[in-house]
Amino acid sequence: MAEIVATPTNMRFVLICAILTSNALASASDGNVERAQRLYARTDYAAAIRLLSDSSTDVNELRLLGQCLFHNGDLKRATDTLEKASALAPNDATIQLWLGRVYGRRAETAFALRASGYAAHTREAFEKAVKLDPLNRDAVNDLFDFYLQAPSFLGGGIDKARGLLPLLDRADPAEAWHARSRLDEQTKQYPGAEAALHRAIEIAPASTGQMMNMARFLDRRGRHAESDDWSDRAARLAPDSPGLMYARAAIWVHSKRRLDEARILLKRYLAAETLTPDDPPRAEAAKLLEKASGQ
Repeated sequence: MAEIVATPTNMRFVLICAILTSNALASASDGNVERAQRLYARTDYAAAIRLLSDSSTDVNELRLLGQCLFHNGDLKRATDTLEKASALAPNDATIQLWLGRVYGRRAETAFALRASGYAAHTREAFEKAVKLDPLNRDAVNDLFDFYLQAPSFLGGGIDKARGLLPLLDRADPAEAWHARSRLDEQTKQYPGAEAALHRAIEIAPASTGQMMNMARFLDRRGRHAESDDWSDRAARLAPDSPGLMYARAAIWVHSKRRLDEARILLKRYLAAETLTPDDPPRAEAAKLLEKASGQ
């Protein structure tokens, strides 16, 4: 058989083919990530997952896949994917934030011994995210939540939560006052908690989120008429907001009142085509609807 000799001409041809193939594959992968991002924004996580690969070495693709898997409930695969992304980009605060969220969700559903390990990973990831990006509002908020809710033997504590207030002041002043309210409520300083919520609304008067924070607080205090007043104010500002529909219904279901209206809002929420990843999952709304229906 004749020996094939590499010449300058055919070597150039081989190199050109390799480059073109590599560029084509990269372009296809980029296109898949862009399409998956649009699907993710519409909460079509299953469709987005089908476009993405956990064997990828692209950090953006792995991060997005991990987020989709988290929302879709595949926590083991989400963990593996985000850990791989973290190894490729150890200084990416967003990856650490989502790792913390995945480990936190696993801690909520695991048996005691394993839950403690997951909780430790949660704290470590959130703390790293905040260290990498102290102005990342979501990371600071999530770490604040962990410190406020976790017992001291898992690394939580009110003093640790309070220590994050300066960062929250820089990242989101209104949310910092909401955080102060939560700290005061935790220590049964209810007048201070209410005053802090009023301050949050003064800073962000058009924020329906801060209005609903006030509504939830007043509902927990048994001041239902005042709670509903704030809830109604928010609804007048954003009558078609799915997230607001869910939030209002959740208050009424938890306090076992206005259940007919709660059911109407939850059905509208479940039928909404404009949900985002920041909105509660439809599965949670369905469970709340069952509760409102007495099932």
